[in-house]
Amino acid sequence: GVAIRPGNRAGKVAPLIAGEDETVFNVWVKISPDNTVTAIIPHAEMGQGVHTTLAMMLADEMDADWNLVRSLEAPAHKEYANYALAKGYTVGDVDFPAFLIDTIDGVFLTVTQMMSLQITGGSTSVATTGQQAMRVAGAAAKAVLLQAAAEAWNVPLDELRAKNSHIIHGKSDRIAPYADFARQAAELSQPVKPILKSLDEFTILGTNVQKFDVPAKVDGSALFGIDAQLPGMKYATVKASPVFGTNVKSVDETSIQDMPGVRKVINLDTAVAVIADGYWQAKQALDQLEVVFEESGNATVEQSEIFGQFANDMDTAIANGDEIVDFETGDVDAAMATAARTVEAEYRVPYLAHATMEPMNCTAWVHDDICELWTGTQNPLGFAAEVAGALDMDLEDVVLHNQYLGGGFGRRAFPDYAIQAARLANEVHYPVKLIWSREEDMRHDHYRQASLSRFKAALDSSGKPTAWVNQYVEKHDPKEAPYIPYGIDNQFIHFAESQTHVPWGFWRSVDHSLHAFFTESFIDELAFEAGLDPYQYRHDLLEKAPRFRKVLDLAAQKSNWDAALPENWGRGIAIHRSFGTIVAQVVEVEVTEGKVRPRRAICAVDAGFAMHPDGIKAQMESGIVYGLTAALYSEISIHRGAVAQSNFHDYPMLRMNESPDIETYIINSGEKIGGAGEPGTPAIAPALVNAIFNATGKRIRELPVRLHELTREDPESKDVA
Repeated sequence: GVAIRPGNRAGKVAPLIAGEDETVFNVWVKISPDNTVTAIIPHAEMGQGVHTTLAMMLADEMDADWNLVRSLEAPAHKEYANYALAKGYTVGDVDFPAFLIDTIDGVFLTVTQMMSLQITGGSTSVATTGQQAMRVAGAAAKAVLLQAAAEAWNVPLDELRAKNSHIIHGKSDRIAPYADFARQAAELSQPVKPILKSLDEFTILGTNVQKFDVPAKVDGSALFGIDAQLPGMKYATVKASPVFGTNVKSVDETSIQDMPGVRKVINLDTAVAVIADGYWQAKQALDQLEVVFEESGNATVEQSEIFGQFANDMDTAIANGDEIVDFETGDVDAAMATAARTVEAEYRVPYLAHATMEPMNCTAWVHDDICELWTGTQNPLGFAAEVAGALDMDLEDVVLHNQYLGGGFGRRAFPDYAIQAARLANEVHYPVKLIWSREEDMRHDHYRQASLSRFKAALDSSGKPTAWVNQYVEKHDPKEAPYIPYGIDNQFIHFAESQTHVPWGFWRSVDHSLHAFFTESFIDELAFEAGLDPYQYRHDLLEKAPRFRKVLDLAAQKSNWDAALPENWGRGIAIHRSFGTIVAQVVEVEVTEGKVRPRRAICAVDAGFAMHPDGIKAQMESGIVYGLTAALYSEISIHRGAVAQSNFHDYPMLRMNESPDIETYIINSGEKIGGAGEPGTPAIAPALVNAIFNATGKRIRELPVRLHELTREDPESKDVA
């Protein structure tokens, strides 16, 4: 989400977003003399199509001609702080009276400005910025254009209509482009609560327009952060301590003094940087540089100790009554006492890296009392604020040029690499492009949390669950990630805190990625213990959640759930809601000679309404591939306090020839708009392991799958009392 309703604060940003002949209506839209409408997009484009979808939302409400619509990324500026995100998460769709809207919006804008929050993440761009800002801005701009035309033509307002970026007066057969009235319209007071279209009135939304960024990415002209080029620019790369949290103790430059192209060695306290004429020269010099890091008490930490700590902290929290309640309803103790049987299971997931295709990089140039940055970031304003603090500058003196992101997934919300680049540039008199090596990127990420989760359920004589108890370690975001949609009367979901020295960060779908694996694996185990079909078991438990049931049923139907499969094949299902969107997925796998191959993935999704259907399908496909990579292969393990993995040879990606055929089916339920960038990821891991169980009889309770022997075994009832 981003900044303010169409109140006329545009004067503060007009010089940054418009030329002399262009008319700025509000911080979201401008009109050019050639009648081009440009949507000002406050979010980073990293392949999710947000520049296109948000422009569609503005253009549809504005009744603009899509062929004349363009997008422009907003500058890193306080006027684009995430007002709509804060408002959407705090008060949702509350229908405030018009006289209060400016005040309420101003409060949220002030708060997010103080936080320097201009974030792209949490699958919020369409659901908050689109709904709370872009649509409102488009409708408001259209309203004043109509008003200006009525005044210019001296006709009643209700005799005018807008269509395809033109104002039309049917009675006099007059038609004129928006541009003819732009100057006058921009001077009028824009409504803070304009009338928005209903879903059936959309003409652009719900269609499959081409994404704005596709042509440039196809012909190679698109500029990513790593493509920045400046006159006189030098290159840098860095090395930090392998063990998190330790500083540089000493640096001996003797071994690289005669290496060609080397310009400077700079101690950044937590890392050492080499600046050279080229990246490879900097990398070779850094590899030979003699660096000693401080000793750390974390240097003996092993992966097994971390999971041992998790288990101990869970046990201690229960023993001391220190567990933190997520959700509680009914009486689980009474249900357990009267159960026909109980089922218990424990699941584990590892730390995960983001492994973006484009490594972390930033080009910085300090000159004329300002610092300019060229990078790809998910939080331009936040990066600028952090760099300003590091260089003791005013925020207004940091100019950030945001570029396309070669993968974000949450990693590019953290400004560590930009701060390093700025500090290096501040030490020299020329621009510096800092590029992290793949090894540095892998070993100094902000990782998806490792976790341990325990379950216990009570079943009645028919196999229906009457109680659900879930305890896990370390909660991050969002709160509802461990919640289940099933009609189980007695539930107790709680967690224990268990912090480690490994840095945590946002990872695509955040805690949903682990809790979907936990909950949907366990519900599958309950179905097996009950002797019931796993799809039908879920279906029956969703009686009071019809929206979930409809999504689940569509996925099962499109997969031909009851159809026979070839030998050594299996089929699994899972459903999960994240970021307001419900996704059900069915995976078909083939397991031969101990190797698993996903063959088919069926995805049903309800995000309320598909603003850009092809965009939602692309995000589901992307989320599925990302989630399958993590479930099958990915693991960041800790050895002697440091990350053991270093590159794609030991942190492999799912390759094109390994990817399944993916089918996506969209439900337009008309419910509140949800996100699309992340919801395709959580359910795929449990659907995968449930399919493996169906094929082999082996239940996988710890990821990644590659750690397990996948030979056929007869499934047995386990952990049943």
